[in-house]
Amino acid sequence: METIYYIVDSIDGDYANLKRTDIEDSGLKLVARALLPDGINEGSKLKYEMLQYELIL
Repeated sequence: METIYYIVDSIDGDYANLKRTDIEDSGLKLVARALLPDGINEGSKLKYEMLQYELIL
């Protein structure tokens, strides 16, 4: 499976907009916050692998 890295661009209620870090003009991906780790904020770095998001410190 592919590993993809994201940055939380913005949070809007129950959803977060994620931006890929490896593709320049990839646009934003809207993801339900229930699928994301607790404690994310705007600017948080995430790793997506094996259908799960992981917060990178």
